[in-house]
Amino acid sequence: MAYDVIIIGGGAAGLTSAIYSCRKSLKTLLIKGPHPGGETSLTNNIENYPGYENGSGSELMDIFERQAKKFGTTFLEDTVIKVEKKSNNFLVKLESNKELESKTVILAFGRKRRKLNIPGEDKFLGKGLSTCIICDGPLFGEKIVAVIGAGNSAVEGALELSSIAKKIFLVHRREEFRADEITVNELKKKKNIELVLNTTPLEILGESFVTGLKVKDLKTGREKTILVKGVFTEIGYDTDTSIVKSLVDVNELGEIIVDLKCRTKTPGLFAAGDLTLIPYKQTVISAGQGSIAALEAHKYIIEQERSN
Repeated sequence: MAYDVIIIGGGAAGLTSAIYSCRKSLKTLLIKGPHPGGETSLTNNIENYPGYENGSGSELMDIFERQAKKFGTTFLEDTVIKVEKKSNNFLVKLESNKELESKTVILAFGRKRRKLNIPGEDKFLGKGLSTCIICDGPLFGEKIVAVIGAGNSAVEGALELSSIAKKIFLVHRREEFRADEITVNELKKKKNIELVLNTTPLEILGESFVTGLKVKDLKTGREKTILVKGVFTEIGYDTDTSIVKSLVDVNELGEIIVDLKCRTKTPGLFAAGDLTLIPYKQTVISAGQGSIAALEAHKYIIEQERSN
């Protein structure tokens, strides 16, 4: 017997989809990848999720998962290597050589942040190192921080931090910015933002929490340590849609194109969360999309049953 819904991804979008699909009495399987909880679980302190006043992202995702299990979600730890359309259903192929069939599939496996690949990056993630200024910026009020990157997200993030943090060092390996010129001009007017150009990060320093960023001047070869309490990496994300390559359309950033009902170009295939083109990659938005995707999957199944 085929599943009604197979959800690929165990973050906010996927777990919310599971809760909603189970509450519609759909036979639901959620396939968790190597990083359960998604990006949210990497956040050390969450203060902006409604109803969750204070706690870590992993604790919040544990609550999501308990709710999904409570309503009857089946969980499987494996890696999906391909999704194919099979007549009116979908065939989900796994790394373990299993093949599963489902009436609908919800893609919710998120995206992968680009890494600096320097010492301290893994150790201090969530402990002073953040990949989301919108999420974690307010935690660094009146502190000295560094932002790494030069695109719109980095420059706009530094501007946002300028009203929160005491001082911001914006570190970029080149002289030119990739961000919009009008935004860069606004950045240069801020007195508490110092541009550290032609410079590459070498190491994130600290003990239990970030205390500094070691950098190298690419023109002179000199190395120095910038004393900071926080480091924000805004160097972009990659969305890997190879498992559904022929089933979805993507935008110039590689994000899956969906409509307002989280529908992809393939009937019965839905996408929710950070892997979609929806802006503002936030836990609450991913959860909202997850609920929409599940409700639309239920609607799709009902319509298919009526037409047969």
